Amino acid sequence: MRSVFYDRFGSPPKVLQVDERPVPAPGPGQVRVKLTLSPIHNHDLMTITGHYGHLPKLPAVPGTEAVGVVDAAGEGVTNLKPGQRVAGGSATWAEYYLVDARRAVPVPDSIADETAAQMISMPLSAKLLLEVMNLKRGDWIIQNAANGAVGKMLVGFGADLGVNVVGLVRRDAGIAELAEAGIGNIVSTETEGWQERVKAATGGAPIIRGLESIGGKAADDLLGVMADGATIYSFGALSGRPLQVSAENLLFKQAKIEGFWLARLSQTTPPEVLGRLIGEIVAKAASGKLVLPVGGVFGLEQVVEAAVAATEPGRAGKVMLRG
Repeated sequence: MRSVFYDRFGSPPKVLQVDERPVPAPGPGQVRVKLTLSPIHNHDLMTITGHYGHLPKLPAVPGTEAVGVVDAAGEGVTNLKPGQRVAGGSATWAEYYLVDARRAVPVPDSIADETAAQMISMPLSAKLLLEVMNLKRGDWIIQNAANGAVGKMLVGFGADLGVNVVGLVRRDAGIAELAEAGIGNIVSTETEGWQERVKAATGGAPIIRGLESIGGKAADDLLGVMADGATIYSFGALSGRPLQVSAENLLFKQAKIEGFWLARLSQTTPPEVLGRLIGEIVAKAASGKLVLPVGGVFGLEQVVEAAVAATEPGRAGKVMLRG
């Protein structure tokens, strides 16, 4: 079978390779899945460069999410059968990969492959963020990188709870791009005076929670328009710079900053809570109310081109690898 792999950490276009490997045999409690689509997430690329919170032993096959069809079941598997579509998995950038049958998510027929392939990681992050933010109806959140996958979903899931979201983008053009997706309350920081535009968007209501995905001074910019006692959740560092927060905002506003990492929280969150949130995501996707766009589809042998495309701004959605 064809499989992507890397044997050293570094820039994805320089270290990603494709070769032929044996088809894996499922062990007890596992199913083998034939890949349909697997997204390229930012955390996938960060792992390949060696700058993520958990790094695999090398050589490694990348990929942390996918949709595919069960091809074979290992001993003791009773909940899944060959021919069934499932979401989830790891080391998914290969024609076949193995999944713990207890963690595979069955995919209803009404959900398209393009949505199913990215139905867990980013949607679950958005759902769990709202869970830990401990919000009530009418509260306001602010987020930067509002045109990212989690940013878009936070708006929709927040609306389900009656929570308001104002989003920041770094380009004026981003306002129109999100408007086409039906997302409002977007403010561009490209031109001066954006703080007043945030105030206008919220009607002057206090902003008590923030989602920070850029790093550097962007965290301080968020705190500057947030209420006293507000909490920021650090979700990423698209700029590659460490958080910079002024004493004026952190001390005098008595603000808090917390890290949010799904990989860690998924281990500490009660299984019944995770099960409930995933069930809500699947139900929303099955009803057609959650449709996740794709920004391009590449074959496994085109992984270098796909990795480059995944970093280009203005994409409609996640770049996918096809089995």
